[in-house]
Amino acid sequence: MLSESACRQIQVLMGKYPQKRSALIPSLQIAQKEAGYLSSDTLREISAIFELSPSEVNEVASFYTMFYKKPVGKYVIQACTNISCMLCNAEEIMAHLTKRLGIEPGETTPDQKYTLMEVECLGSCGTSPVVQINEKYYEDLTPEKIDAILDSLE
Repeated sequence: MLSESACRQIQVLMGKYPQKRSALIPSLQIAQKEAGYLSSDTLREISAIFELSPSEVNEVASFYTMFYKKPVGKYVIQACTNISCMLCNAEEIMAHLTKRLGIEPGETTPDQKYTLMEVECLGSCGTSPVVQINEKYYEDLTPEKIDAILDSLE
C-alpha cells in the first residue's frame, strides 16, 4: 500500500499535467522509491489512482529498466550489452561481474547487496563499455576498474 504522503505527491503531480496520465512515470518512481520495487499490488493501486487498467500500468512499468518488479539489492548494476559496448568488450565486463558477484544477470546476491542486470542501451556509446550503478554511470570500463568501483561501494 502506498503511504498517504506518496498518494499526495502523486495527486500533486497529476495536477501539473493537462492529461493526468502524463504523471504516470514520475508516479511510478515515487511508488518505487517508497517500497524499493513495484509489486503487483502497488501497480494495481496506481492503476486505480489513474483510472487505468492494471495491464496499462504494467506495460509502462515493464518497458523501462529503471522499474523493478521484484526486490533488488542495495546496488543495482545495469550493464550495457548493446552493439557499441559489445564491440568494446562488454562481454568481458559482464563475465567479470558475474564471476566477482557470483550471480547471473537478473539475480541478486544472497546478502541483498547487488543486483546484476543486462540492459540494451545506456546511451553512452562514445564511452563504452558502460554500467550504471543506481543513478551513476561508470564508463570506459575494464575488469580492474570494475573491481575498484565495487570495492569503493563496500
